[in-house]
Amino acid sequence: MLNFNPTWRFTSPGPVADGVVSEFFVFIKKVAGQHPKRQFVIEHYKRYFADAAARPSYTSTSLSWAEADLQSYMDDAASNAPLFIEAFYDAGTSLQMSNPEIIVPDVPTINGILSRHDAGYELDPPKLLAHTSRRAPIAVQEEPPSLDVEAHAIIQGSLKRAEDDLALGNGRQAVQEILWLLETVSTAFQGVTIGDSTVQGKYFNNIADDLRRHHRGRTVEQVINWMKALHGYLSSPTGGGVRHGGTLKADSVMALHEARLFCNLIRSYLSFLLDEHARLSNGGRETA
Repeated sequence: MLNFNPTWRFTSPGPVADGVVSEFFVFIKKVAGQHPKRQFVIEHYKRYFADAAARPSYTSTSLSWAEADLQSYMDDAASNAPLFIEAFYDAGTSLQMSNPEIIVPDVPTINGILSRHDAGYELDPPKLLAHTSRRAPIAVQEEPPSLDVEAHAIIQGSLKRAEDDLALGNGRQAVQEILWLLETVSTAFQGVTIGDSTVQGKYFNNIADDLRRHHRGRTVEQVINWMKALHGYLSSPTGGGVRHGGTLKADSVMALHEARLFCNLIRSYLSFLLDEHARLSNGGRETA
């Protein structure tokens, strides 16, 4: 058994990355090929993946049925990445202990697959380490020239909290934090002059509507439409459910890869808003 966030045993932080299931399945078949009774090895792995998927495991009537059943268990277990990785690692470790002559994928091999598919996890037995992603998050300008030091500190502090939550597997909290930041940054436009008018709104939707109205036919208008659509989805109880609460349904849990997507989308909007604020504060001229 691996050591990781204990809540993940009951609430999945997200599914395993695409491609990992098929590669692990191929490895299991290669391991089975080392034993005179291939089905024995398949049944061994079946039990571990059945436990990870919270399904009962029964002995299959043939090798082909055993492989089909194993594939089914693996597909179900894949909805929870930590349990899936643990099942594969623990099954291999226990098999080798009872059958020293059998070679199973070692830790570097497993980590190589996880890394290649950007799975966000790394084996360091007895620990399973979680990473936000091997892809760097979208950068947000560190010192917006049109904002003061206090505003800069608020932005960077909130971004860090969101990243920390992602690293801990707390996807919904990360999205809540960065959505709050989007609403907060939008207030910087209060009273900003655009042509012969000023932004009058006090809240996100009002401010967004003012910006859109003063930028008809321009990129800003389209970006505001995207931003409002995402904000509305995340706010809705039947959507992301991170602002006004969600619904008590099993499929309402936000997966970690979904949270990472939302965070990166909002980061891109934040960067755009800060650049646009700097441009407007500079009399409508582009900033360096």
